[in-house]
Amino acid sequence: MNMPHEKQSGMQIAGPDHQLVTNELVVLGEMLTFVGARVLELGCGAAEKTRLIAERTGVSAIVAAEVDRIQHARNLEIGDLPKVTFAAFGAESIEAPDASFDIVILFKSLHHVPVALMDQSFAEMHRVLRPGGHVYISEPVFEGEFNEVIRLFNDEEVVREEAFAAIGRAVQTEQFQLAEERFFRNIVKLASFAQFEQGLINVTHSERNVSPELLVRIRERFESFRKPEGFVFEVSNRVDLLVKS
Repeated sequence: MNMPHEKQSGMQIAGPDHQLVTNELVVLGEMLTFVGARVLELGCGAAEKTRLIAERTGVSAIVAAEVDRIQHARNLEIGDLPKVTFAAFGAESIEAPDASFDIVILFKSLHHVPVALMDQSFAEMHRVLRPGGHVYISEPVFEGEFNEVIRLFNDEEVVREEAFAAIGRAVQTEQFQLAEERFFRNIVKLASFAQFEQGLINVTHSERNVSPELLVRIRERFESFRKPEGFVFEVSNRVDLLVKS
């Protein structure tokens, strides 16, 4: 597809080289109002951001959905988030009534939806949102040192381009309007390669199939980015905020 700076409906897949360095929760709070809102999070993972939203905003309720059955089982053991209901379904088949949410959130999860099901997923998000409801889609930009390590075992360039194209189609077909597009960088700090391996290679939601030889290459590439302060990476992100037409 190769469209690193192509615009679609006022959208751009990658932003300028110099972007604000901030925490995503700050960006989220600047772009959305949560007071009294019913929220659906698609691809909640280990529910780190779910917890922050539940505890730090005035959200009414959150349904946090995850397709990884192992992670979902772990999430069900969380007992201190009364506003959160954990569910097991994907974006393409949302188990919720029509117009039942004010906000839908996807943190780095749209590109994990099978490409053939991306358009169906937007139709489902449109269905479960109330009129004027918002979809917050945060996607990593395919660039930077951290990406150079990850792409050795998980090259997501094509699926991220497909995700961007799917957002464009949802806007072009007037299911949604683009309210805002924003780029920012967040800081990832890791103490060691072991931490990187545990968090990004030894995951339950994907089969990485990393051979011993490849693992050596990954470690060498990771270690090449050591800085005086340790392993610190700036990761580029794009947020597309859509509103239901």
